[in-house]
Amino acid sequence: METQKLQTFVTVATTLNYTEAAARLFTTQATVSKQILSLEKDLGVTLFSRAHRQVALTASGKAILPKAQAVLAATNELEAVVVAEQTGEGGLLRIRTVPSISSYRAFNQIAAFHQLHPEVKLQIAEMESDAVNNALKNGEADIVFTRLFEAPATNTEAYIGDTDEFVVVVPKGTPPAQAETLSVADLQDQDLLLLGESTHLFQPVARLFADAGATPHITYKGQRIDLILGMVSRGLGISIMMEKAIDLTDFPSLKTVKLDPTVHSQLAFIRPVGHHSATSDAFWQYIHQN
Repeated sequence: METQKLQTFVTVATTLNYTEAAARLFTTQATVSKQILSLEKDLGVTLFSRAHRQVALTASGKAILPKAQAVLAATNELEAVVVAEQTGEGGLLRIRTVPSISSYRAFNQIAAFHQLHPEVKLQIAEMESDAVNNALKNGEADIVFTRLFEAPATNTEAYIGDTDEFVVVVPKGTPPAQAETLSVADLQDQDLLLLGESTHLFQPVARLFADAGATPHITYKGQRIDLILGMVSRGLGISIMMEKAIDLTDFPSLKTVKLDPTVHSQLAFIRPVGHHSATSDAFWQYIHQN
């Protein structure tokens, strides 16, 4: 039986709310429901009653809850002992990441792992994409989180958790904002405000224009997404960015429009092939299971 199902059961039993349980577990309500139904099928009992949209433990659920809590406590204690024995007290896990990690599921995975393994000393540093890749090559990181536009290097192993794609960021009420999609030809006379080369997001945009035989008019290149969004909102131009990396909450005058053709990227944890510390292996196993 998977301990993840037991953790979900205990969390729902604690909150008696599927939405709150999903938030605590850094997952979706649909996943919580699926895991509870699967556990009920495994055990052959009903754990919760769901009458009138109220969640309550059944008699079977109340009887099983303390046993499930004991199993989880023993499992967590065992994992902590194994990590401490193999790596020394606590152990260290060095993760280097691109700045936009908070927009992706990886951010929640790191936070959840830290809650499960407080004995592991996390060392997280945010860098631009080129520095992240160099940190892995130079042995300055155990694991990196980065963006891929092609297959990872053959001397690495990767866990791909998200995909993303380019969209065009434009001010509402302007002609480009009225289109369902925008082509490179539609953009070649626009003032473009782009993320620069060090982010590794400039090169694929440049290739899009080159493949279309068009020359972009680049007004600005930088590293800060929020600064570029502010410039777009003030009418200084438009931008091309990865859709999930954009938060327009503070920029209600902006919208995104699909780019045709677009370019997709994959967001991945990457580490070298070969021997790893127990902390690295523990984290690697965790992200594959969660």
